[in-house]
Amino acid sequence: MAKKEKTHRIIKKKIKYIPLRYILAMLIILFEIIAIMLIVIGLTINLPYFYIAAVITQAFCVLLIANSSDNPDYKVPWLLVVLIIPVIGFMLYFMFYSRKFSKKQIRKLEKLKNAAVNVNDEIALNELKKTNEVAYASSIILKKLADSHLYQNTNFKYFSTGEAYYNNLLEDLKKAEKFIFMEYFIIEEGLFWNSILEILKEKVKNQVEIKIVYDDIGCMKTLPGNYYKTLTKLGIKTVPFSKLRGQANNEFNNRSHRKITVIDGIIGYTGGINIADEYINKIEKFGYWKDVGIRMEGEAVVELTRLFLMDFYINDKKPQYEFAPYYNLKKGESKSFCVPFGDGPNPVYKKRVAKTLILNMLNQAKKLVYITTPYLIIDNEIVQALENASLRGVDVRIITPHIPDKKIVFMITRSYYASLIDAGVKIYEYRPGFIHAKTYIVDDEYAMIGTINLDYRSLVHHFENGVWIFNDEAILEMKSDFLKTQEESIWFKKDMIKNNALQKLLKAIVKIFSPLL
Repeated sequence: MAKKEKTHRIIKKKIKYIPLRYILAMLIILFEIIAIMLIVIGLTINLPYFYIAAVITQAFCVLLIANSSDNPDYKVPWLLVVLIIPVIGFMLYFMFYSRKFSKKQIRKLEKLKNAAVNVNDEIALNELKKTNEVAYASSIILKKLADSHLYQNTNFKYFSTGEAYYNNLLEDLKKAEKFIFMEYFIIEEGLFWNSILEILKEKVKNQVEIKIVYDDIGCMKTLPGNYYKTLTKLGIKTVPFSKLRGQANNEFNNRSHRKITVIDGIIGYTGGINIADEYINKIEKFGYWKDVGIRMEGEAVVELTRLFLMDFYINDKKPQYEFAPYYNLKKGESKSFCVPFGDGPNPVYKKRVAKTLILNMLNQAKKLVYITTPYLIIDNEIVQALENASLRGVDVRIITPHIPDKKIVFMITRSYYASLIDAGVKIYEYRPGFIHAKTYIVDDEYAMIGTINLDYRSLVHHFENGVWIFNDEAILEMKSDFLKTQEESIWFKKDMIKNNALQKLLKAIVKIFSPLL
């Protein structure tokens, strides 16, 4: 197959060192945690009344966790932490259970939400209702949860490799006339980014507006600590998403895992592909890196534009509250339906958008469910939905990596195999290397593609984005690519799962605390 043919020399990835800014921030966080813990422990030991207060606080934390609306799979490890580790447990809970947004951030967020242009999608909704009531119901739920809209008049182009995505993206960037917006979890200096940067420099000279968002922790080992200043000096307005400041308030959660490019408000890109050379197989990390992406052209790009501007200005010191000049409702030719959407933590999103969508897709499946995901760390609701779909006769298949990027996460992923296989779910591991694609295909009619993994990071903590698509040719292209990928994968049978007693114990312990990873 073409993707196995390597006409270039594969270079092993060089070791990157963490910039001093990040090291200092992490040391400050560590110092804060240790100092607070030592003070509280000291007071608990030396002041009897403080000990009583600590016990009451611990009991309060237990009640707080037990009565929260969170999934039980997420509650259990935190209950164990609070109960097993006296004093320190409830302190860890207050610091790391959920990230708190300041009142200033919340006010800023509300203003940015109000800046969004109201898109009238009543015609599309009525047409979808006449076409397929199940799809209509799914779009309504997604609209309400993600504050998004239903679109037609949008053309899709599916990319089955990072290399194809890269080549097409460069060509579109060269054609930009008004603005280019790019948001990625990881940007790394190398062929991929340097090729883009050269285009952006030229566009700046031609008065094209450029805005960049990269995740501050995601780029901890891939960019210089103050790289946003370097780009800003070049005329490329850049902000790091949720800059690490050395505060013990769960800064490592709620990262931007989004991958978005918007060109002139007409063309948009998303998918699993970050801007780094392993994603286009110019360097090798874990064998062949299999990833996918999608290009959008037409009305639906307005939602990617909105998501990007929200993320840019929530992190910018001088936010802009007028998005309308960047919207372009140019019509494509396709009459298929789609809902581009974002997902993230409270209070930005009140409900779990991606998880609700995935559960709906699994529950409405009649013939097949094909999923690719780099990680399989799922709660009981999703496990049951997968198993129930298979037990009622749906052909459920999941492709995960055979060569992992994180061994502990890989161990947890495999710990779900036995139960799923018993229910008839077919599990495949991608033999050539690491599969980073995130695709969900149902009955040749519905699909979701984007940044969303089947793990707690994506479904609970991070800011993510995706596109739900109904009745488009791109869905059949995704299915065809899935089947080709399956041919290169190992069909994992139950008799291949071999663990000794120690491994079983280790897996059980790690699995319990997997929601905290």
